[in-house]
Amino acid sequence: MAAEVTVDIAKAFPGRLTVRASFRMACGLPEVLVLFGPSGSGKTTILRCLAGLEWPDQGSIRFGDDVWVDTALGVSRPPQARQLGYMSQDYALFPTYSVSGNIAYGLGALSECERQQRINDMVMLLQLQGTEDARPAQLSGGQQQRVALARVLARRPRLLLLDEPLSALDLPTRSKLRGELRSLLKQLAIPSIVVTHDWEEALALGDRMVVLREGRVLQEGTPQQVFNRPLDAEVAKIVGIETVMPGRIVEAAQGLVTVEVANQKLVAIGSEEVGPDVFVCIRAEDILLETVLIGTTSARNRLAGTVREVQPMGALVRVGIDCGFSLSAMVTRSAVADLHLSPGASVVAAIKAGAVHLVPRHNNA
Repeated sequence: MAAEVTVDIAKAFPGRLTVRASFRMACGLPEVLVLFGPSGSGKTTILRCLAGLEWPDQGSIRFGDDVWVDTALGVSRPPQARQLGYMSQDYALFPTYSVSGNIAYGLGALSECERQQRINDMVMLLQLQGTEDARPAQLSGGQQQRVALARVLARRPRLLLLDEPLSALDLPTRSKLRGELRSLLKQLAIPSIVVTHDWEEALALGDRMVVLREGRVLQEGTPQQVFNRPLDAEVAKIVGIETVMPGRIVEAAQGLVTVEVANQKLVAIGSEEVGPDVFVCIRAEDILLETVLIGTTSARNRLAGTVREVQPMGALVRVGIDCGFSLSAMVTRSAVADLHLSPGASVVAAIKAGAVHLVPRHNNA
């Protein structure tokens, strides 16, 4: 059987919450697992227990046949014995060390020649040429992130742990580095676990995701599965996006792009630089339902479809629609009655271009 990371732990914070997490991650195929949820849900606690920086009150953590933690057996391997790389969200660079000095930290067991070669390899890999003698304060946020990642990778870990790797960056830099980080993680072929509360990062980086809230695992699956089919209203509220479909940009002009999704074409605000391969993301509340093909709305996108399901959710109702792909809309109970919405009914989904959000997608995503 291929190697797996298995986590089955509990850690209590008196007066606050108890984190209970149980999940597996395959390591034979170097996938990226995203721990996703709001602040305070236990994501970083799980990551720190994996790193050996915190200890669970009970349970076990294993990497293949290696037991890192087993409270029943009294096993607790220290961080340096786990052969992993951990990058905190503040990067924790040494301010008085140069870029080369930061990368070299932790390579003391290597000879001078080997250490310098490892530094050179990381500088090339992370595109840090020309910054070797600079201090962190002299670098941009994106460069600091690359140095922190280079320091982690220089030790050649067998598991990579990244805690909110892009959160310290401004929005334009974060958007740019999102795709770069995904490509790098795939290039490195190291199994990785990424903590984030940002749904765009979850989609852009993850092969699988675990959704957490208040210390509990609520759902597991591929990002597309979780976003498209949340198990319940609690997960739907956390992920915030109900329709996520792979698409491809086929045309771009005047600030608008045409995206092909399951033989349908949608117009979105954006440029072809985002793609060509993208995830098309649409919030349920941004969809207007009509019963006739000709309406008076300003929406550029009008998709004819058939109602697949009508699911009451408190004051609102979720309507699942088949329009060549699965679309989820959120409407009021009165709208359901006025439009005679029931399984099998014909309907038109109107969506403004600004409500069609595009996230870069790699071909293996």
